[in-house]
Parts: sequence; structure tokens; C-alpha cells
Amino acid sequence: MEKSENASQPGKSASQLIDAKIRELNDWRGEMLGRLRALIKEADPEVVEELKWRGVPVWSHDGIICTGETYKSAVKMTFAKGASLADPSNLFNASLDGNTRRAIDVHEGETIDDEALMALIRAAVALNRSKARR
Repeated sequence: MEKSENASQPGKSASQLIDAKIRELNDWRGEMLGRLRALIKEADPEVVEELKWRGVPVWSHDGIICTGETYKSAVKMTFAKGASLADPSNLFNASLDGNTRRAIDVHEGETIDDEALMALIRAAVALNRSKARR
């Protein structure tokens, strides 16, 4: 499932717009965003892709799981309810002082633990589902 708030390209799905964003980056950031996206979809095959806030990719399942922002020197995955998630592999390395969100900044040349990230994504989905049932 996918939604898009991008009125400037009617008829294009959020997934197609995210594909285009990855292609347009044309550097390590596009490759990393594509890899993170693939891990999100592997961890949660029912994930909903959206574009919000001027083209930021957002992945949701009963609420926002995370966003995928790209900056000049980093790709940032911000988990909407990251402060409520256990992070035994210490993936969170940004936005650590907030009460709600937590983020993972990935810089050029860095690697990420695929299994640990997928576990974090699944935990975020489980948290969203538990709140949705109430």
C-alpha cells in the first residue's frame, strides 16, 4: 500500500516517487536510502510507503515507523517512537535527547547491521500495533 501527498506529480505513486528520489541522488546517499528501504520492506512486507513534508519518504504500519531523510553528509532514519524502543545493538546515534524520536545517521562509507535494523523496525511495528489496538 502506498500514499502520496505530492500533488505536483499526480498519477505517480509514493513508491514511484521514492524510486525517482533514489535515482536523482545518484551517489552513496541514494544507494544507502535504497538499501535501508529494502530492509524496511523485508522486515515488514505490509509497510505503507508515503511521501510527506516536501518529499521525505515515510514508512508506516498502524502509524509512522520511520522517515528516510537525506542530507549532504548523512542519510537519517528517524523513528517516530524511537525513545520507546529497546535498542540492544545501539543503532540510534542521533536525536538521543528527545522524549519521543530517535534517529540513525549513516555517513558515507559506514555500514549498518541489517539484522539489528530489521529487529528495530519490527519492534516499531509491534509498538504501533499495540497502540492501534487500544
